[in-house]
Amino acid sequence: HEEKMSRTDLIIGRNPVIEALKSGRGISGVIIQKGASGSIAKVYDLAKKNGIKIEQAEKTELDKLCKGKGHQGVVAFAAAHSFASMKDIYKRVEAGGENALIVILDELEDPHNLGAIMRSAECAGACGIIISKHNSCGLTETVAKTSAGAIEYMPCVQVTNIAKTIDELKKNGFWIAACDMNGSLYTEADMRGKLAMVIGNEGKGIRQLVKSKCDFVVSIPMLGKINSLNASNAAAIIMYEVLRQRSVKR
Repeated sequence: HEEKMSRTDLIIGRNPVIEALKSGRGISGVIIQKGASGSIAKVYDLAKKNGIKIEQAEKTELDKLCKGKGHQGVVAFAAAHSFASMKDIYKRVEAGGENALIVILDELEDPHNLGAIMRSAECAGACGIIISKHNSCGLTETVAKTSAGAIEYMPCVQVTNIAKTIDELKKNGFWIAACDMNGSLYTEADMRGKLAMVIGNEGKGIRQLVKSKCDFVVSIPMLGKINSLNASNAAAIIMYEVLRQRSVKR
């Protein structure tokens, strides 16, 4: 919980957390005390229903986090920024025309990666970022800081079903590229036109169902002894290749 220790936007106690979850307020995560019972079950159910990340911690950790305030075994974190809607992304797509680029993050968990991808996407002129509701980090303070201000300009949409969202993008004229192993060399794949690029989870990569929805797979060559790049580095490399290809006359 290191990144959360510096947070000031805590919601402490059972009733305040339950009400915040009911109201639909932006919550980036919930920590529940190990072994806590009673109305904690309601907190757990509401957080799960809303796709909010739930962690468990010892009482001593929660005491330290709340600095002596009575937490009753539960703490929530108000999100540092609100999620956008698909309408916000489509507005930018309209302005971008045939060169529209969208980044899809399939269960990306590290807030530093999300912030860094936001920063690169903003610099590369992307129209928006789509993240899965399940097993993904929220728009935390760490995301905001790592994005170096890009969070204010880059629409980030949270969706329940990435595969369904890909189908919707296809209907809107997008090609879908997966950044994964065993694909075409990224500099040789044609990434011009309306493109949505999928980046997977830091450890597991892209889920099979999501990958099966993609039109093609692009790979970055790995020449060293380790076989993968950090997700945010891979995203930046691909985004700037997309930009390079679009600047070259056909």
